[in-house]
Amino acid sequence: MIDPQLLRDEPDVIKASQAARGASVDVVDEAVAADAARRSAITAYEALRAEQNAFGKTVAKAPKDEKAALVQQAQALAAGVKEAQATATAAEETFNRVVRAIPNVVLPGVPAGGEDDFVTLRTVGTKPEFAFEPKDHADLGEALDIIDIARGVKVSGSRFYFLKGLGARLEIALMSLGLDRAVQHGFVPLITPTLVRPETMAGTGFLGEHAAEVYRLEADDLYLTGTSEVALAGYHADEILAFPEGDDQALRYAGWSTCYRREAGSAGRDNRGILRVHQFNKLEMFSYVHPDQADAEHAKLMAYQESMLQDLGLHYRVIETAAGDLGTSAARKYDLEAWVPTQGTFRELTSTSNCTTFQARRLDIRYRTESGKTAPVATLNGTLATTRWLVAILETHQQADGTVVVPEVLRPYLGGVEVIEPR
Repeated sequence: MIDPQLLRDEPDVIKASQAARGASVDVVDEAVAADAARRSAITAYEALRAEQNAFGKTVAKAPKDEKAALVQQAQALAAGVKEAQATATAAEETFNRVVRAIPNVVLPGVPAGGEDDFVTLRTVGTKPEFAFEPKDHADLGEALDIIDIARGVKVSGSRFYFLKGLGARLEIALMSLGLDRAVQHGFVPLITPTLVRPETMAGTGFLGEHAAEVYRLEADDLYLTGTSEVALAGYHADEILAFPEGDDQALRYAGWSTCYRREAGSAGRDNRGILRVHQFNKLEMFSYVHPDQADAEHAKLMAYQESMLQDLGLHYRVIETAAGDLGTSAARKYDLEAWVPTQGTFRELTSTSNCTTFQARRLDIRYRTESGKTAPVATLNGTLATTRWLVAILETHQQADGTVVVPEVLRPYLGGVEVIEPR
């Protein structure tokens, strides 16, 4: 949720953010009006409540012959208090509904526009070149007997697959490498739930414009998560956090989970292979930090991601996502896209988002300030490994004889296997 104080003091900042996103600007005026109505209703209720309390003392001290008339007045006053309370409650609900429709306020410098209006920050590594016609990852996976898409479709339908043999081991190796590095950087490993309550899903902002991508179990009123970010954000809901002593005001977690996405609206896109699927594994970094440290933490998360991509020998670029492609919770997002040789283009492998205090306000996650008061923390997330990375690894490191060279950093996790060969 956006900061109500910012809404009151600087509504034009929020309007500029909405315009950059290509979203409604009028909703800001609606929210300002709803906030004013809410505060007015609360003030009126509190005034009547104070009057009721004072009148109650008068009744208690009154002579017996005057009490009957005073009691009638007290009853009328109580009815007025009840009505004012109902008005205040309704105004609060209206404000919450309107303000929750406003996505996070984008940070300065975020480019305006939609999906195609990103800004390329840098391109890293050498584009792979081949003296032969490279195969795509699906053909490689089938020839090497490490990906079985046909049986995945037979068992579960389109966009499902089996990872087999060294394919399964390669994914576990990738995830394990990421986990080891996350631990080295101070992240606490968590195996997270993949089913969460509606309030947790809504608190992270995934029931807004992306609700169609989320699987829901209606009989249980639970949602399947598309990223462990959801469970990680809910981990400290309704808590006041105690940051470690010193300058590093942060709590960091690395969540390993299976993830599920309906991929609604992507019919016909990336149907081949395992680039866009309904189920996959992912290792997600998640940081709770002092708001003043959010920008620095964002840079750290991206550096960890780049280190992984570089050590895997992948050619990639870093882009800053435009405001209209940020999603509800992010105030700034960087995508790291690897070169996929058979597609002749960069494809997103991972991203990292600074959600500022937006999710924490929704989930009531706070820290205690030096003055003793509480304030919302900032939350950030970034993927350190996921199934999709196998696409770029297989295609980039393929050889003319149909084998695939295993990146050196993964070999210790595969018992020293250096090359994936047909079985």
